[in-house]
Amino acid sequence: MTYRVIQVGTGGRGRSWCQDILPPNIDDGLIEVAAAVDTNPEALANAREFLGLPPERCYTDLARAFAENDADFCTVVVPPAFHEGVVDAALAHGMQVLSEKPIADTLEASCRIAEKVRRAGRKMGVTMSHRFDQDKTTLREVLRSGGCGALDYLVMRFTCDMREHGDWGAFRYEMKDPLLIEGAVHHLDILADMGGADCRTIYARTWNPPWSAYQGDSQALVTMQLQNGVRSLYEGAKTNAVGLNGWSREYLRAECELATLIMDHREIERFDHDGEARSVSVRHGEGRAVPLREQRKWKDAWLVEQFVQWLDGGEPMETHVEANLQSVAMVFAAIESSRIDAPVDVQEFLSAARARAAAELDG
Repeated sequence: MTYRVIQVGTGGRGRSWCQDILPPNIDDGLIEVAAAVDTNPEALANAREFLGLPPERCYTDLARAFAENDADFCTVVVPPAFHEGVVDAALAHGMQVLSEKPIADTLEASCRIAEKVRRAGRKMGVTMSHRFDQDKTTLREVLRSGGCGALDYLVMRFTCDMREHGDWGAFRYEMKDPLLIEGAVHHLDILADMGGADCRTIYARTWNPPWSAYQGDSQALVTMQLQNGVRSLYEGAKTNAVGLNGWSREYLRAECELATLIMDHREIERFDHDGEARSVSVRHGEGRAVPLREQRKWKDAWLVEQFVQWLDGGEPMETHVEANLQSVAMVFAAIESSRIDAPVDVQEFLSAARARAAAELDG
């Protein structure tokens, strides 16, 4: 079955959806684009150019677009503060939802959205694109193969020189916690996924250097303990002097019982334990290269396909909205941890937010 979709957001990140993410799935006959919406009329040029939409199916008014076009689902590719309004409109029209991360700009709003979707009996997926990139997928498969023995801990580095206003999308420079909400939402999600369990406790320190153009905290150091005992350490930075491991080129080291795995700049090395000829010190580049898994679609394009398979009656995509609440909870628990300078129990933090959201909807 080919599903009809309304693309909400065609500027900024929405351009990538129009140019790179939707077209492979259109070509495969999985979707067709019924209409596109953006409050900036100039951004709608992306929908006309890359999706071939005529002007009459390009809207600046969301309500009118939804009213005038039948669709099975909509995408949500707008700033997080506006996600809930789009989801509300989609549910009112009986649509399923596929949204960019995070679910919303607060944990309470994220919980409200998940509860609204549940009560409406609809399906909602969240495109945690970086978890489904080629290098992360390969590393995950190696870890889950069992050949490295038990996983002990993970270390991840994401550091950028994007300190000047506009380097990373203008709206992020006005946010209170841009690094955690817009960046670490991917990376903490990856660490929990690689570790194989939800997060139990999280401790974070965040700050903003004086040379940064951000109004909110752009740097973070985070430690996590997962429910299965695996520990993780995360270094995130948007305002460093140089970008050692920027977007899609992150460093991730997995320390296992029988091997050390290093992912860096989209290459993976394996260093196996040798009980007879133990090395006191080895250098990056001296390990055994791990071939990357090959397939045609990665990241969001692959996630669109997974969402459609779910709509077809398959298993829920891994990042359905209920599961993705765990990722959002880690982010906002980390923000709370930095505020109080103490570890936060992520599951208790999430349960309390869900209870407040349900009470608000019932009240």
